[in-house]
Amino acid sequence: MNVVSKLFIFLFLIGSVTNAQIHNPVTWDTSVERIAEEEFNLVITAEIEQGWHLYSQKVPDGGPIPTTITIDTDNSAYELLGSPEEGKGHEEYDNVFDMDIKYFETKAIFKQKIKLLNSNTIDIKGVLEFMVCDDTNCLPPTEVDLVFKADPASLEIIQQTVTPDNSFLQTSDVIAEAGEKKVEKTEITGTSKKEQKKSLWTLFILSFFAGFAALLTPCVFPMIPMTVSFFTKQSKTRAIGIRNAILYGASIVILYVFLGTVVTYFFGADSLNALSTNVWFNLVFFLLLIVFAVSFLGAFEITLPSSWGTKVDSQADRGGLVGIFFMALALAIVSFSCTGPIVGTALVAAAAQGGTAPIISMLGFSLAIALPFSLFAAFPGWMNSLPKSGGWLNTVKVFLGFLELALAFKFLSNADLVLQGHWLEREVFIAIWITIFGALALYLFGKIKLPHDSDLSHISVGRLSLGLVVMAFTIYMIPGLWGAPLKLISGFPPPMHYSESSYGVGYTKLSDGGSGGSIEIPEHAKLGPHDIVSFLDYEKGMAYAKKVNKPVMIDFTGHACVNCRKMEERVWSDSRVLQVLKNDIVLISLYVDDKRKLPVEEQYTSGINGKKVTTIGKKWSEFQINKYKANAQPYYVLLDHEGNNLNDYSAYNPNIEDYLAWLMEGIGNFKK
Repeated sequence: MNVVSKLFIFLFLIGSVTNAQIHNPVTWDTSVERIAEEEFNLVITAEIEQGWHLYSQKVPDGGPIPTTITIDTDNSAYELLGSPEEGKGHEEYDNVFDMDIKYFETKAIFKQKIKLLNSNTIDIKGVLEFMVCDDTNCLPPTEVDLVFKADPASLEIIQQTVTPDNSFLQTSDVIAEAGEKKVEKTEITGTSKKEQKKSLWTLFILSFFAGFAALLTPCVFPMIPMTVSFFTKQSKTRAIGIRNAILYGASIVILYVFLGTVVTYFFGADSLNALSTNVWFNLVFFLLLIVFAVSFLGAFEITLPSSWGTKVDSQADRGGLVGIFFMALALAIVSFSCTGPIVGTALVAAAAQGGTAPIISMLGFSLAIALPFSLFAAFPGWMNSLPKSGGWLNTVKVFLGFLELALAFKFLSNADLVLQGHWLEREVFIAIWITIFGALALYLFGKIKLPHDSDLSHISVGRLSLGLVVMAFTIYMIPGLWGAPLKLISGFPPPMHYSESSYGVGYTKLSDGGSGGSIEIPEHAKLGPHDIVSFLDYEKGMAYAKKVNKPVMIDFTGHACVNCRKMEERVWSDSRVLQVLKNDIVLISLYVDDKRKLPVEEQYTSGINGKKVTTIGKKWSEFQINKYKANAQPYYVLLDHEGNNLNDYSAYNPNIEDYLAWLMEGIGNFKK
């Protein structure tokens, strides 16, 4: 054997060993910087190895695990100001998760602003959870402890200036780390102005339409001719009447924008976005929207205390600008039973976006309500074209009630996705929406009558047309129960993989892969991707494999593992690979990011980092590290009944032929 051959074999063996190593592609560093006399930034810096990427804090529901920073708040020496900020990063559309996902490469910086209250030293602790992936592997969610220590007296104030793209650039970078000064040039950028502008414009337009919908409710629409008539008849000249009506509309805008400002101020510009993935936030708003929906459907009315309206009305009689403002406030109070649920829903949607979104939302909403009063005062002749008040106004209100009811289940779904509770899987969610919109169609056709509806001898052409549209939408959703993607409502139901089976409701048995028969799902198993029988517990899967005398394939995976989904969609879906996975092996899928709690008696202290292992995911992550000295996913191992490897492991490999050959090699070794 010549030298070149020996060198080649040596490098191959080294490569094989390093491929099975424990990956640790991110190193974390903490520091403190002073930005004002009593205000400081806790700075967290991530150095990321080439080829790996770290996910943002702001990842949509159903996507990969976001970076989460938790700072200890049980300390009276300081208070947190807002929520952690992060750099600009990169945002790309991900076909697997069907969403735009933001991530960082090479370096990421996070900053949490604090105000020092009564301490001469900074000694703060926290915890950070993160997930990283490269082109072939994803690592399980990992927690690191954060410690910030510094002497405030030794820190100089760092001036921060805003760059043209609204990012923050440090012009003086004296940072203290562990009590020692150090100079470090760091650029912190905010969300891309272009992206932010696009999303805020979308929110503004949607809120404007929500305001227009509120305008067509029984509490607001009849007020238009009454109010405009008051301004045009009570004013000395037409010009003064128009001016007063414009001031009245402006007052409406000011009131609602003030409400949005208050929401932003009390919750913080960024903390609203953090709340959007909080379980309790989503559950509370699910219940709130249910109450709003039931109110709109006519069960009861949500009203403010009558004394408020009386007091405001008395102020409206004062005349002048103050009187006009209180007239606008009186409208807001009197119409609350109709506008309150819509305003609440708009603010909830804005809360999920964060930033100044509540202000923009209320600006769009209030403009839709205010404009008619100003326009009809300027052009009174237009009043003749307005339809008369009547039962159709209650129809609008009920229509909105059905929409509120459907939207409520999106928030319940968000909570379920975070908890991985599988109470509201994709098929159940779609079935609920089919029921809601089917009932709405029947209502529009006049087949359902609610408490405040008028008697109908016939329905209008407009109502019939709207009913046909809703019925068509309802029928469109039905194939979603059997796995149709339903792209029109993408983002509302849970993702495709979060379902009872790959093909939806009705599949409780699994095809044997081509013989035409079917087999029952074994005890403790479930249907995995492509209806492959899968065990989620190692011991139970091994016991079944011994029973049926088949080799085992362990699939170390994760709910938020991008490359795991790619393997399932692109490789496992091949008919030859699928035949093997369904018939020739026993699949054990171990999810390393499973957040479900272990029973107390099964919890233990990690031998790796000394921390308590309390979740199922942590248990399987520890198992992978201890037994196979690896922590990346996907990670596939073929075993015999004694737990011995049948061949080398496999990881992310989109080459179908290679993966199939690996499977057949392991199965062949098992049969020897």
